[in-house]
Amino acid sequence: MSAITRDEVAHLARLSRLALTDDELDHYAAQLDDILAAVARVSEVAADDIPPSSHALPLTNVYRPDEVRPGLTPQQALDQAPAVEEDRFRVPRILGEEA
Repeated sequence: MSAITRDEVAHLARLSRLALTDDELDHYAAQLDDILAAVARVSEVAADDIPPSSHALPLTNVYRPDEVRPGLTPQQALDQAPAVEEDRFRVPRILGEEA
């Protein structure tokens, strides 16, 4: 037995303001019936003893340990900068705001 009828598809089409032909109504009724049957099959498989999951396989993040390493001094970092002001990169003003 069909889970969704042609009249129900016509009703949904009217609510959605879609103009469907008779052939389209039959076509979409069959497609929607297949979709509802597939959802019903999935519902049958779901059981209370199976925990919900977002992935089929367990995911774990691999992090490396933090290690302190020497970095650049402010002078080394600013050495090749085209313009420097107060130990910072000097860039052109872009917002037109007062300093």
